Amino acid sequence: MNSSPMLRRFCCFNTSSSSLNSSSKKKPLVFLGSPQVSTTVLDALFNASTAPDSLFQVAAIVTQPPSRRDRGKKVMPSPVAQYALDRGFSSDLIFTPEKAGEDMFLSNLKALQPELCITAAYGNILPRKFLNIPPLGTVNIHPSLLPLYRGAAPVQRALQDGVKETGVSLAFTVRALDAGPVIACERLEVDDQIKAPDLLEFLFSKGSELLIHELPSILDGTAKVKAIPQDDSKATLAPKITPEESWLYFDKEALVLHNKVRAFAGWPGTRAKVVVVDNKNGHRNILELKIITTRVCSHNNVQGNEVDDVTFVKDALAFPCAGCTTLEVLEIQLPGKKVISAAAFWNGLRGQKVKKL
Repeated sequence: MNSSPMLRRFCCFNTSSSSLNSSSKKKPLVFLGSPQVSTTVLDALFNASTAPDSLFQVAAIVTQPPSRRDRGKKVMPSPVAQYALDRGFSSDLIFTPEKAGEDMFLSNLKALQPELCITAAYGNILPRKFLNIPPLGTVNIHPSLLPLYRGAAPVQRALQDGVKETGVSLAFTVRALDAGPVIACERLEVDDQIKAPDLLEFLFSKGSELLIHELPSILDGTAKVKAIPQDDSKATLAPKITPEESWLYFDKEALVLHNKVRAFAGWPGTRAKVVVVDNKNGHRNILELKIITTRVCSHNNVQGNEVDDVTFVKDALAFPCAGCTTLEVLEIQLPGKKVISAAAFWNGLRGQKVKKL
């Protein structure tokens, strides 16, 4: 076992919970989540649980184990664990199993006798042994309009597809991936410039509101009666994104590339290679650019140049694409450098040409 004090702290499954005894009339609820967006849901649950007429209390939190993050590679708790500690939540009631099917973890979870479990981007598969523990079931906040975009990357895949409408669903968890009956959902229009991290944050904010609104019906059991089974024939999948997908190829139309930039913003980002040509000596230098912000020009505004030439138009690097379209790149990042504007990059070229690789 790792000897790190922080790992010992979070891997201790201590079910001693004197705080639960003071609120024994409230139904114990267990929250499962890991990344920063999940803290929005946990915050809403903490706040709602302190209301005078609250029917529940957060009895425990389940999250991913501490990991090495940031440049210092320090072992850090998940954002959800850190947020819970900052709110004064007992570290003894923050569980960090490697897998949700571990016997020790399930034993400690059963000892808490949770009535309900809530998941929001937890990041682990929940086995049947887990799902059988809470009598009211497990409810998941999923950032899509189920049965559309079931899977690990619903927001990213929806933006990649260029959808005009998306939403957030509140659904019961079953063994099949994101296939449980839907309790409620909320729809919203998608702006054609919004990026995945911003949309994800917004959807989880709306999802937390939806959860708090529906909790009374979930806790009294009526939600199970009104929940609508999903139509599996309409299901689409949102598989996990891989780093290999981050490359941009300009033999596609500009809108396809623009949507990919929005979808992959944050992680893994989108990359492209260009050739910088010195006009004086013909020297060629290949650069890898991380593409940060783009927009679409519906017509090719670089006519008259070679098909591989990247030009500077107004405030953007103009990349000719398929279908006589142009992808205008507004911000880029060189490896190990800060994000800069297209104008700053172009000025730094000092007259050298840029070509698509």
